Order: sequence, then C-alpha cells, then structure tokens
Amino acid sequence: MTLDTAEKQKLIETHQIHSTDTGSVEVQVAMISKRISKLSDHLQSNIHDFASRQGLLKMIGKRKRLLTYIKTKDMKSYQELVKKIGIRG
Repeated sequence: MTLDTAEKQKLIETHQIHSTDTGSVEVQVAMISKRISKLSDHLQSNIHDFASRQGLLKMIGKRKRLLTYIKTKDMKSYQELVKKIGIRG
C-alpha cells in the first residue's frame, strides 16, 4: 500500500507549487489520496484486514484536516486541488 519512488516523484511534480516544493499541503493531500485509493482497493479484496482498515480511517482523517486547513487559508486553491485530485469536497 506504500507508494514507490517513481509514483511519489510524479505526484510531487504534478502538485508542487515551486521547483523545490516537496512538503506543501497540496503535495501531502495528493500523496495521502493516492495511498487511500490503493488501500481501498486492497480492502475490497481483503475484507477481514482490520488493521489496514484502521490505518485507512486515520489517513482519511488526516486528509480531511489538511483539506480543512487549505479551505480556511485559500478557498480558490482548495477548489482547484479537489478538482485536480478528483475527490468530493
């Protein structure tokens, strides 16, 4: 369920604000969203993996907190991020 280096680099390049940006909120939300989608696929085929389900819920909570932070800081960038990632906002 982890992201390999190539996937991380691709996500960073598509969501970074400037050339050396690797940890902005936008990049973090993109990485967490990708991990959530991979873990959701895993849990659909392994319904009794309760430890992974708990990790999924924690990641969803973290993404929600980060999205709330962006929403309060800059509504326009929040809307663009939600549209780019393809999640409900």
